[in-house]
Amino acid sequence: MSETRTFPRHVKTDAGDIEFRLMSPSDEAAVLDFAQKLPTHDLLFLPRNISQPKVLSAWIKEIERGAITSLLAVKGGQVVGCGTLVRDPHSWSPHVGEIRMVVSTDVRGQGVGRALSQETFALALGAGLEKLSVQMTVDQQGAIALFESLGFKAEALLHDHVRDVGGRKHDIVVLGHNVAQVQAQLEAYGVPGAVQH
Repeated sequence: MSETRTFPRHVKTDAGDIEFRLMSPSDEAAVLDFAQKLPTHDLLFLPRNISQPKVLSAWIKEIERGAITSLLAVKGGQVVGCGTLVRDPHSWSPHVGEIRMVVSTDVRGQGVGRALSQETFALALGAGLEKLSVQMTVDQQGAIALFESLGFKAEALLHDHVRDVGGRKHDIVVLGHNVAQVQAQLEAYGVPGAVQH
């Protein structure tokens, strides 16, 4: 279950051809431009406000350190999405990864988010993670439905967990996916590669 993804990869979506590639330090300006165009509420998917240059610089350092793997969705030379896999091999949960994802409003509803989530999910599988989690505000119904379609289930509701730039508090839902359990069930039925994309 350790399929290794190679990048860049190209995927056809309703928004056109999307290139998926690993984010590098040279992408900092393009990602900042992408983040600053996002609706503020979308940034609540992420634990930090990536539209701030200092936060983005810290993110780049984490990528260089190997703590974070980020995939960019690029259309026509512009970043239109970012999927990130965060894991901490030195924590009590080295088997768990968190997926963070955000997509430009320009390409929503056109399959880019689904393709990005599948690519990020595949990265997590390739890393040998046993469990994945994702969190978002409870009103982000499209994103919740997308992750539920990938097998994620609601595990927790955190009241007033994030505060937006206007000071308003929002509840967060945490969804989880027990990859190892699903893999074991599939292998029991004789379909070991079924969760690979």
